[in-house]
Amino acid sequence: MNAAEGSDPQPVLPAPDELTRFFWDGAGRGRLMAQRCSACGRYQHPPRPVCPACHSFSLEPAEMSGRAVLYSWTVGSQAFHPWFESRLPYLLAVVELEEQRNLRLVTNLVEVEEADVEIGMPLEVTFEHLAPGVDLPVFRPAGVR
Repeated sequence: MNAAEGSDPQPVLPAPDELTRFFWDGAGRGRLMAQRCSACGRYQHPPRPVCPACHSFSLEPAEMSGRAVLYSWTVGSQAFHPWFESRLPYLLAVVELEEQRNLRLVTNLVEVEEADVEIGMPLEVTFEHLAPGVDLPVFRPAGVR
């Protein structure tokens, strides 16, 4: 059955590749992952084949704490894909992970009302199940269960 016949629209799913598979596999296990340079210790996201700080190719997956602060946010009020229509409005955010200054991730804010969102607010990761084997890291106010 297709969308025209009444089924729910399906989300656009990531297409993990050699460079990003560790991130999506970690999310599927409830773990937030980033790359870390084993030469200089710098974290980076999104994943790249080389460290921009020291130019090393010695990069490996590293588990993050899942703690962050809100760096920037906006309200999504237009669906760019049919799957988002039932989710409007949604809170789109850039969070800064606690492990390193300027280590940022684009994500969604959940479990919070727009009126309660503040730049700098402490956040923690949680995961939204999108499809079998596909989980998306999203952030909520720290301490919300």
